[in-house]
Amino acid sequence: MGEKFPLLSAREIVSALHKVGFVEVSQSGSHKKLKNSSDPPRTVIIPMHDEVARGTLRSILQQADIDLEVFLNLF
Repeated sequence: MGEKFPLLSAREIVSALHKVGFVEVSQSGSHKKLKNSSDPPRTVIIPMHDEVARGTLRSILQQADIDLEVFLNLF
């Protein structure tokens, strides 16, 4: 059985990504761009909504190369 992705706000997601080394690069409208310093650098785009869809969170974590379990332990 697959793990369930939670419904989180964009602020919660950004806060968790800050803890693993992502920094804000820019913002265009309601989308914030974060980047880390890995080799090669990873870039993720976060829609700054009150509630981010589960599929969008799954995509963000894939782009960031972060396991769901590791991500949930950041809270």
